[in-house]
Amino acid sequence: MAQPKAVRAAATAAAVVPDIAAQLDLASACINGAGSMMAAPAAVGRPPLVVIGHRGKGMNSLASPDERLREVKENSVRSFNDAARVAGVGYVEFDVQVTKDGCPIVFHDNFIFTEQDGKISEKRITDLPLDEFVSYGPQKDRDKLGRPLLRKLKDGRILRWDVRSDDPLCTLREAFEDVDRRVGFNVELKFDDDLVYQEEELAGVLQAILKVLFEHAKDRPVIFSSFQPDAALLMRKLQDQYPVYFLTVGGTQLHADARRNSLEEAVWLCRAGGLQGIVSEARAVFRHPSAVARVKEADLSLLTYGQLNNVPEAVYMQHLMGVDGVIVDLVQEIAEAVSGFAGVVAPEPSPEEGQAGRLGLDTAALAKKTPNFSQREISFLLRLIPELVQ
Repeated sequence: MAQPKAVRAAATAAAVVPDIAAQLDLASACINGAGSMMAAPAAVGRPPLVVIGHRGKGMNSLASPDERLREVKENSVRSFNDAARVAGVGYVEFDVQVTKDGCPIVFHDNFIFTEQDGKISEKRITDLPLDEFVSYGPQKDRDKLGRPLLRKLKDGRILRWDVRSDDPLCTLREAFEDVDRRVGFNVELKFDDDLVYQEEELAGVLQAILKVLFEHAKDRPVIFSSFQPDAALLMRKLQDQYPVYFLTVGGTQLHADARRNSLEEAVWLCRAGGLQGIVSEARAVFRHPSAVARVKEADLSLLTYGQLNNVPEAVYMQHLMGVDGVIVDLVQEIAEAVSGFAGVVAPEPSPEEGQAGRLGLDTAALAKKTPNFSQREISFLLRLIPELVQ
């Protein structure tokens, strides 16, 4: 497909196409031991694990007893800046959709809910004009009262979107202008799994997003990602300035589109379309650890997401397996844990040194630097093992 003139001109105007490894500070060195539960990490010089804040400083789980998941409004400028202030956070991840009148906005859900005169109503985000979208929730003008903002949970309940530190809904441009420039952006190209998109429609959405980036991203590191295979491939065709990653559940759920159903399919898609990396559900990596080696052999970066990434032990295991970065909700806690991972990798020892030696670990350093995890976290991870190995 030929590039649209505006996009082609903007891409050509870029002085240098950034190298993916430089942009992410992630290594794509191959790892050994593909059949092991924990493949051996690269020995000396492996970059630290990249910590990426999920929807900023964490997604909002309105029904969770964990108050940390209601600390600050997800996908807001405040949440992004809160995450940026945490030492060790390299990127924030957020979802971008495009309004009916062509403005890229930051919002995760496909539908927005409100209440008026005791009645709850819903509207599809992409059917809203910008002025209506920003009218929900708290307003920039504190003298104005926004429409009530509610959220539908997976179990069907609809709750008021109450958080401890609220913030107005924002556009993609506002994110680029108002968020600390030291933090990179992982821009998820958000599409509805229940809809079928034609290439022309996808192209219109992606071009609107690219226009904002070319005008406002400046030198901020940015990567794109999407669960929508055709959107990811098309974004790669439209530009070569920013890396594009394919998001996948890795077989933890089944989709009609086979390209979304395994890490093997994800590797094939990335190689065929020239994508630079994969973002996988963490459970898929634990269920199929040998796939990590195949990702690395394809010269792709590997990030993960999911609830397991809020458990320091699970994050540490992924670090040993060769995962390059983790998208997390408990940003402060995981960033602190990851800071203790450095320095535990030693040169490959002799076979006589036993299992710890075969994993390439300096056990003395490991004892000193591995974070001290709570019994609750250890129990949580152990309870998940039977599911992970199914």
